[in-house]
Amino acid sequence: MDVLDNPELRQRLDKEDMLGHIYDLPSQIEDAWRMAGSIDLPEGYRQVNSVVVLGMGGSAIAGDLVRTLTAAEMPVPMAVVRDYDALACIGPETLVIASSYSGNTEETISAFSQSQAKGAKLLAICTGGKLKDLAHQFKVPLLEFHYQAQPRAALGYSAILLLGLCCRLGLVSDKSRDIQEAVSVLAAQREQLRAEVPVNANPAKALAHAIRGRLPFVYGAGILSEVARRWKGQFNENSKAWASFDHLPELNHNAVVGYQNPIDLKQRLLVIFLQSSFDHPRVQIRQTVTQELLAQAGVSVEVVQARGQSPLAQQMSTVYYGDFASYYLALLYNTDPTAIAAIDYLKQQLALSEQV
Repeated sequence: MDVLDNPELRQRLDKEDMLGHIYDLPSQIEDAWRMAGSIDLPEGYRQVNSVVVLGMGGSAIAGDLVRTLTAAEMPVPMAVVRDYDALACIGPETLVIASSYSGNTEETISAFSQSQAKGAKLLAICTGGKLKDLAHQFKVPLLEFHYQAQPRAALGYSAILLLGLCCRLGLVSDKSRDIQEAVSVLAAQREQLRAEVPVNANPAKALAHAIRGRLPFVYGAGILSEVARRWKGQFNENSKAWASFDHLPELNHNAVVGYQNPIDLKQRLLVIFLQSSFDHPRVQIRQTVTQELLAQAGVSVEVVQARGQSPLAQQMSTVYYGDFASYYLALLYNTDPTAIAAIDYLKQQLALSEQV
């Protein structure tokens, strides 16, 4: 029996049921879409000249997923801020959306307060915490959801609530049909990638085996550019492993020249291409040529093709594939896919510094 097909290993390592949260993504998407459709928003929020999402980690990833998904349609620019300070350009015509699972992310709280001082139109997405209190204090709309998990495991809420808000404000067209398709595609994908499917029929398990002992680089473009970042983060947090990501076409202007050295590292690298039918035709050519360059350099390559017809389905199906692969890689590394001891330690030290 392959180690990934052993249920006893999952039971021993996955005590907080990260796998169950991964299975939940289609349900999260449905619930978040329903919630976003019920929030009351001020009419003035439709008149904005930019949208800024404040967030870190999974919440910031959600912002970038929506930003890349809607870039070709949204009439105003959207930016994602991962820092303590609000952008200098924020003003009364800016819609600032603070997204924090816990509601206590200190960088997001700081930038949110600064944005309020700049007179921006504010909105908050969280499960509670200081951000909820600030939303009440500032008397601004709050989208509060409840889902007990690590923040990265609540991506369905973080991303789809944000997308739903953009639809409600008329910044993008209604995505109800795309939501339905995405949920259907993910449900079918889950049946193929679930833990009970043996490794010889489960591509996510097979990919985890290919990654084991190697440093994965994840490449994406267009609507999958930030999915590559999501994969990197999931390998870090779920698998407790080194990982990196890059974007096409930009990487063709620098990274491809670095495939030569160090020579003894090449056998320990794996480049994963995330590909979509919505990739620009020139980018599709670049992907082929880049794979040729990697082969010439002796670097292994894996290709993951997005599923579905709509951009949303393709984006979410590729996210889903990475979530499963990172989970199975955690098992191969004999590690708990939920615990984040290094981040917990960092937060403890930051809290101690406030007491000094």
